[in-house]
Amino acid sequence: MKLEWTFLRSKVARRIFLLFVLCALLPIAALAIVSFGHVTQELNRQSQKRLHQASKAVALGIYERLLFLEGEMRIVASTLATRTGTSTLKGSDVFSEGSPERFMSLTFISGGGRRNDLFGRMEDPPELTVAEKQHMTAGKTVVASRLGSDVPPRMFMTMALDPQHPTRGTLLGEINTTYLWGIGDENALPPNTELCVVDHSIIFLVCSLPGRVSLPEQVMRAMTHSASGQFEWRHDEREFLASYWTIPLQFRFFVPKWAVVLGESKADVLAPMANFKKIFPLVILLSLWVVLLLSISQIRRSLVPLERLQEGTRRIASRDFGTRVAVTSGDEFEELAGSFNTMASRLGRQFNTLATIAEIDRAILSALDTKKIVEVVLTRMHDVLPCDGISVSLLDSHGTHMAQTYLRGGSSKDEAVVETTALTPREVQGLHDNPESLLIRLDTDPPHYLGSLARRGITSSLVLPIFLQEQLTGIIALGYLDQPGFSQEDLTQARQLADQVAVALSNARLIEELDRLNWGTLNALARTIDAKSPWTAGHSERVTELALKIGRKLELGSKELEALHRGGLLHDIGKIGIPAVILDKAGRLTEQEALTMREHPRKGARILEPIPAYAEVIPIVLQHHEWFDGTGYPDGLAGEAISLGGRIFAVADVYDALTSDRPYRAGLGRERAIESIEQGAGRQFDPRVVEAFLAVMATEETGSERTSPESLSALHSPSERR
Repeated sequence: MKLEWTFLRSKVARRIFLLFVLCALLPIAALAIVSFGHVTQELNRQSQKRLHQASKAVALGIYERLLFLEGEMRIVASTLATRTGTSTLKGSDVFSEGSPERFMSLTFISGGGRRNDLFGRMEDPPELTVAEKQHMTAGKTVVASRLGSDVPPRMFMTMALDPQHPTRGTLLGEINTTYLWGIGDENALPPNTELCVVDHSIIFLVCSLPGRVSLPEQVMRAMTHSASGQFEWRHDEREFLASYWTIPLQFRFFVPKWAVVLGESKADVLAPMANFKKIFPLVILLSLWVVLLLSISQIRRSLVPLERLQEGTRRIASRDFGTRVAVTSGDEFEELAGSFNTMASRLGRQFNTLATIAEIDRAILSALDTKKIVEVVLTRMHDVLPCDGISVSLLDSHGTHMAQTYLRGGSSKDEAVVETTALTPREVQGLHDNPESLLIRLDTDPPHYLGSLARRGITSSLVLPIFLQEQLTGIIALGYLDQPGFSQEDLTQARQLADQVAVALSNARLIEELDRLNWGTLNALARTIDAKSPWTAGHSERVTELALKIGRKLELGSKELEALHRGGLLHDIGKIGIPAVILDKAGRLTEQEALTMREHPRKGARILEPIPAYAEVIPIVLQHHEWFDGTGYPDGLAGEAISLGGRIFAVADVYDALTSDRPYRAGLGRERAIESIEQGAGRQFDPRVVEAFLAVMATEETGSERTSPESLSALHSPSERR
């Protein structure tokens, strides 16, 4: 095998290599000293384990043989119970094949005490005690032993012929102890083991060791209260490893318990050590060589993951959070790489979340419209905290606890739904009590502001109240089909985003209030202008409404429509500088009065010039009396030179003037005014604007009034007092 040593150029590699070698030599030297004792202990341990298992097997074998003997005696008892006369029965009449080998003798004792030997001759049978007789009346068997001075203990088994009728007699058998202990069975005992069985009084019922046998006192005490155990034992200058296993017999055979002791000589246990002494030096040399190879391999396996982790760290430092380190070493380096990848993924998510929050912040803080803010929250909130549904409830600013709830599913592609919700005082108080966040189960009795989520199958919701000046202003609710799990970081980010929404809503409300104030001021100013003459009351607002309808037909954008709105309310602001006697004059204006009246567009433009915000309104104010053919005033502009707003208001202004009463004439009917506008297309009015005007009129209720062409032509003479 060719070894590559180039990796030792690294200081870390050389240090690890030296540590490997030292750590290998020291344990091997120590192993040479302690291995013999360790192997000895291991052999003893394995022997103890084997003896423990074997003693259990032998004990179970003895118990099984007792059960088998009991079964045979029950067969005999059953046979005797069916015979009317038992005095003439012999063993061949009741025994199954092989039974005499398992019993030394078998005797039937009648209720009167008369004996009938069914098999063998039983000498000196044991007398039954009252307790043993009661045990047999329960249908159970009694096993008893009888000790002799020079002979092994004899074992007897007794049972009632008919437990329900004790007077019918008993069946008594002397057990063949050779069969019971399994001494003659080669498969009953493991090789090189000795068997002893003691009863609850620590009297040896059988023992395969020669001579007088005794157990250590502590072992005898342990046998009285433990089911099994292990110990070391010395007999006739020989040391044994032994294990015992107790057989509980009290319930079935009226014997407290027997303990089966199985021992093995230590000399037999340590016999494999002879071969171990021969091969141990070779094992030491082989171990040293293996350690050397493994050290080189492990150093290489350690340095490659370290290099990859180092490279991954550099990429993370450069904010490449998509970096992943692939290590398949199957050890802590692989776990470290997994932790590194998890960290990189988490950092990536956190940075992405922070970037998303920053984008949402910019979006909502730059939005000056409440609906746009709500739309941003509905479409982007799930990028910060994924959810199955989201709702935003905005409360009425007048403190009525009425709320508009905007609802959308977990996907930004879902359509938003708007519902009106009424909060109860208790619900409002609950939100005041939990101003940061609140996790609510929607399984039963959900709050009213979460009813729309609950009806869509949402089972739980994270609620983020929004307060402005300590007043509940809105509620953001994230809905989940299953119980969610939030980290503290998730809740903190959600709360920060909700606070940003609160700031944005505050700004939007301020802008909306300023906008309402602005429009209110414009409307008030328009009414002030119209109020200068009782004949023009409401004129500016009506003209504005019609101009906006025409603008929508022309598909103007929102900014153009807003300019139309402002320009409409202010288009006659120059009339402030026109004397009321001219405005309210019933007859025809003089030439000077007409010149004065024609100055009102310029006067209006000069009034608005100092206000930069009204720069886009000035062309409407200045040009709404210009004619499409260039014969209008004040500048005689024609065609596209006139602003689109001016052309739109030329139509709307004339229509309202024609249909309204004036001091110098009565207002015309709707149909006559429409025909007048239609005939003025291309001359006084832009044909495209007239077409849009007619489309607007077609959608409204039409009258039936008609007029003659002569009257219509009179309506198209220039008028200064519209």
